[in-house]
Formats: sequence, C-alpha cells, structure tokens
Amino acid sequence: MKRYFLFLVFCLCTVVSFAQSKRPNIIFILSDDHAYQAISAYGNKLISTPNIDRIAKSGALFNNAIVANSICGPSRACLLTGQYSHKNGYKVNDGVLDTNQRFLPQVLSESGYQTAWIGKWHLGSLPHGFDYWNVMPVQGHYFNPDFINQKNDTVLFQGYVSDVITQLTKSYLEKRDTNKPFFLVVGEKATHREWLPDLQDLGTYDALKFPLPSTFYDDFKGRSAAAKQLMGIGAVMTLKTDLKIKQPFGEKPSVNNQPQQKAVKGKEIEESILRYYQQGEYARMDSIQSRAYRSYYGQITKEFEKLNLSGNALKEWKFQRYMKDYYATAKSLDRNIGEILDYLDQNGLAENTIVIYASDQGFYLGEHGWFDKRFMYEESLKTPLIIRIPQLPQLKDKKLNQVVSNVDWAPTILDLAGISKPHFMQGKSFLPVLKNPDIKNWKKEGGYYHYYEYPGPHHVSPHFGIRTDNYVLIRFYKGVEAWELYDLKSDPKELDNLIDNKKYSAVKEKLKEKLKALILTNEDKEALAIFNQQL
Repeated sequence: MKRYFLFLVFCLCTVVSFAQSKRPNIIFILSDDHAYQAISAYGNKLISTPNIDRIAKSGALFNNAIVANSICGPSRACLLTGQYSHKNGYKVNDGVLDTNQRFLPQVLSESGYQTAWIGKWHLGSLPHGFDYWNVMPVQGHYFNPDFINQKNDTVLFQGYVSDVITQLTKSYLEKRDTNKPFFLVVGEKATHREWLPDLQDLGTYDALKFPLPSTFYDDFKGRSAAAKQLMGIGAVMTLKTDLKIKQPFGEKPSVNNQPQQKAVKGKEIEESILRYYQQGEYARMDSIQSRAYRSYYGQITKEFEKLNLSGNALKEWKFQRYMKDYYATAKSLDRNIGEILDYLDQNGLAENTIVIYASDQGFYLGEHGWFDKRFMYEESLKTPLIIRIPQLPQLKDKKLNQVVSNVDWAPTILDLAGISKPHFMQGKSFLPVLKNPDIKNWKKEGGYYHYYEYPGPHHVSPHFGIRTDNYVLIRFYKGVEAWELYDLKSDPKELDNLIDNKKYSAVKEKLKEKLKALILTNEDKEALAIFNQQL
C-alpha cells in the first residue's frame, strides 16, 4: 500500500511538473516613443518594419490600444501594477516608484515563473520583485550605455544600445532555469529623443521626402489647451541637440572600467569631464562612432547652412530631418526585435513563447505640427500593441478594434499564464477578446485617461477623460480650464471641438455620466473634485 501511495505521489508530481513546463513563456518587448503610425503593419507605406510585422502576421494587432497616462515612466508603472497612476503613485516622469507595493513579477513568481527586466527601466528606484534585472540608469544612452545589475554594479557596455539589449536578452535566455516558464520584459531605449541612429543606419531615409501630415499647420481653433503647448517642431525642436546641426560629437572621458581607452590624468580628466557634461549624450561616443557622426551630420550641416532657411521653410526642413532620424533609429529597433525572434525559433522556444510588442505610449510625427506625446488626442493616446500567441493560431494576422488600455496588460499577462488577477489590479484581462475577436463592446464603460505633469517641459495642461469606440471627452484643468468633445467617426483627426454643439448635447451628457462612473470606480479623488466644478 505504501509503495502504491508513493507511486501515486510520483505520478502526481510528474503531471504537475509537466503542466508547469507547458505553461507559456512570455516576452514583452516595450519600446519607447515608437508611434503606431511608424509601423508598416499599421499601414505606413513609406518605411518597413519587417520584424514587428512578423509578430503581427502570426498574431493579433490592436487598432485601439490606449494608455492611461501618455508619458514614459507612468506607462511602465501601469504595466507593473495593473493600476492607474493615481493608485500606483507614479503620476509624472522622474519620480520614484514606491517598491513597497506588489508588482506583476511577484504575482508571477509566486506561481512558479522566473521573471526578468532588461534595458530601459526609468522608474526612479531599482527594479523590485524580479528574479533577474539589468537596467539602464534614468533614460539610458544610445551609445556605450551604462547598466546597473543586481549586484549594484554599474557597467559600461561598448556598442549601440539596441544591440546591447539584445545581447543581454539572449544571455539571460541561455542561462535561465529551463525547468520553469519565464516572463521577460525587454525595455528598449529606441525611439526616444534625441533619435540617434546606429552607425549602419545613418542616412537610410535621406532619399525620401516625407509628406507633411494634413494637420501640420493646425490653427488649433476651438482648442485652447492645444494652442498653448510647447511641442512644436518649428519653435521647440532644437537644431543642435535634436537635429545635430553644428554638434561637435565629443568622446566620453576614460574611466577605470574602460580598459580599451587610454587613461587620462589631472587636467585632462577635468577637461574630459567638462566636455562630457557640455555635450551630454554625444560625449559617450568613442572615436569611431563620433567620427561617423561628425562626417554624416557635418555634411548635413553644410547643406543646411547653404539653404539659409526661415519661417515655414525652416519648420518643414526640421520636420524632414526629424523623420529621417526617427525612422533610422527605429530601423535598429526592428532589426534587433528580429534577432530576438530568430533566437526563439533557433532554440525551440517559439512554440511555447507568447511575444508581445508595445510602446510606452504614442508619439506625434508632425501631426498638429508636433513631436512628443502627453495629450489625450489619438496619436499620443494610442500605442502599438501586437500579440503572438502560439496557443491561439486563429489569431494569425488578426486586426482587433476593441479598446484596451495599458492598465489591462498585467491582468492579461496573468490570465495568459493561468493566474487569477489579484484584487489590487484595476485593469481587466482582454484574453476573452483574443479568444473571441468578435466580442463587441468589450470595454463598454470606455477607456479612462489622466495626465498630470504641469507645467513640465512641454507645458501641456493636465487633463482626464474617456475614450469610447466613437467618442473622446476631455476635461483640461490648471493651465487651461476647458472641456473638449470629439466624434472619432466624422472627425478622426480631432479638429472640431463639439463641446458646445447642441446636436451633441445628449452625447455629451451621456459621456459625462460614463466618465464620472469611471472616476468613481477607479477612485480618482482629484479628478472627481475637478469634475464637480462648474465651468
């Protein structure tokens, strides 16, 4: 009898172990400021993103994936917590995320997953709840980036940031415990400002003339908050720092953990450090990198000076340079995503690994004459979201129109792993949509948004609002006190503020009711107090 009991225990353990080994691995590739309209799978005909498209062709692409707060750090906090900014406490960039709260990786670890975050982190504190991490301080650097590991060692890696992140990712995958499923976040630096392409990608799109967006010369009629921002390509984007005109491209000072560089002493050290702080990002380049940049942008500078531009001609020239640098930077991002996908294929991992591609929010590529993000308008609110699930082959090349939010990412990841959502998460798993793409009104309550940073570098008024399938309702406060309403079906570019249009009175009141319900459900006390004020 005892022997039979032991045999049953052995069988049970074997079944459990097998079940665990078959639980899906999950890789979440999170880029920075990569606009959905910059991806060929989303309809861009001018450029190609073949590797992001690979995920889309074998998976599902969301056309209405939105964020809860369109700015880098808060978006990452939403992924980690499944909560809105007012709940997780990370409302604006450059704060410190409270690590005393439970995060997604801890919930996964408790169910047998090994967890890791590699690359850009940008949450003030060091990662918490992960089995492994290796992240860049603050924003990170494009060339020869520093990484902080779990030993609190800061290590400089020679090379271009997208390549370095990929190598660290493959190293982690090779050394992980193969008896456990894994959850891995690959935090990409690209395509964040100042848009520094890899050397091999310099000039890739120079032969292209990018068409001006139809809203490039937007007059912001009826939209006072949009009129008072500081996001214009013409007025705000800098020639020297952003577009590298007359930029000297110095070299980073030698340090002890860079044995390949000649040591410097005394006054030379002081001069090197001074040069580093004066030139910022560009001072990290080694001689080969800086020479390539001096050569390429030196020629661009000569051509620019000959033109002697001003007014709209200068604004349009800056737009062209912005697009060329932005897309050239995105080219390395896509190439490295392909290298990660190839690794999965070549090492027998693709069949049981869910791959998710997203950006921390949307980004303006000249729409309304802007760059950056922050506003609750479509180009900033919407983010790319593409998911490949081998266990759901029916999703192949699917386009989904349901509204989903980045607070829903964590609950969905848990659902994919077969783990119940903990009570503290405010988001909602959209796995039912993935299993049945024909579901209508999945988020019938609408998507909730709240942006806080003010005045900030771009002077965007704080605002909160609701995004449904057909409408957007926004309440601006502090800098500008105003309501805005848009009909996305008749006005997808959001140029006509309908808030005072009597034909939309019923729509407005219904949306206000739904917005208040979201505010109450999500316990956003600050928004509630402002909502109740009379304008």
